[in-house]
Amino acid sequence: MELSGIYTLIADDMKAVDAVIRARLHSEVVLVRQVAEYIIAGGGKRMRPALVLLAAGALGYQGKQHHELAAVVEFIHTATLLHDDVVDESALRRGRDTANALFGNAASVLVGDFLYSRAFQMMVGVGSMRIMEVLADATNVIAEGEVMQLMNCHNADTGIDDYLRVIRFKTAKLFQAAARLGGILGKANPDLEEGLARYGMHLGTAFQLIDDVLDYSGEEVDTGKHLGDDLAEGKPTLPLIHVLKHGTPVQAACVRKAIEDGGRDSFNEVLAAVRATGALDAAREHARAEAMIAIDAIAQLPSSVYKNALIELSTFSVSRKS
Repeated sequence: MELSGIYTLIADDMKAVDAVIRARLHSEVVLVRQVAEYIIAGGGKRMRPALVLLAAGALGYQGKQHHELAAVVEFIHTATLLHDDVVDESALRRGRDTANALFGNAASVLVGDFLYSRAFQMMVGVGSMRIMEVLADATNVIAEGEVMQLMNCHNADTGIDDYLRVIRFKTAKLFQAAARLGGILGKANPDLEEGLARYGMHLGTAFQLIDDVLDYSGEEVDTGKHLGDDLAEGKPTLPLIHVLKHGTPVQAACVRKAIEDGGRDSFNEVLAAVRATGALDAAREHARAEAMIAIDAIAQLPSSVYKNALIELSTFSVSRKS
């Protein structure tokens, strides 16, 4: 199923979330509005806010706070994108110039800070210490994941466990928090809440694994970013780790040098090694395993169209082309 089909179920809720986002983006500072509106208007899959809505719906939640919290999650995610693009010196995201390419690094970092602080203003307004705890913890862990990824850059000795730990901190943690928030709003019992949290964690892991595959197999028109960005930044992602472990000495040496030196000069040689060793299929298989764990984690959710959508979302995370 395409993402649009899954989102049909929550179309009205997503419109309400968009309205919250537009209202909460307001600032008297013109540059803050310009940068924030530019990055939000860039679209994206909105999977994290959708998770809040779907999880809450699966538990029969009838209030409006899920709209506010879905917007909070999107603001936190957007702040991380602004900061990521500065750290990675990225020039293209979602097929458009990055905010840092248009407005400069300083503006991107500072508007990212604005979005973080606005998110915390909004979560305080919800008035739940439990919700604030979940989001504060997630934001802190994400920052740790960013630093861990920075430490791993240009390190060809990064192992699978280290790589997965970065994913779980940097990417999957916000998926986990989003699904848990829906559980909290829907007053899930502790087992159900933990099941939703596990679902989010493994869904987010699968999602990032496929992102890393697409950096070597996608089409730029679909992915909206330059192919080989991870290699250029010296990031040892799973396809490269696979080559280092299973490739010939020549293939492994090529990948090792590419990671340590960074840049795109050896992209074609690295891509050939990735394809020859079956690295992309291995990474996809790992992603499928994560998606299956996610589906199993919500087995105890009562049957509903929302549960079905969560299952479809797991399938989409692995089959997507962008």
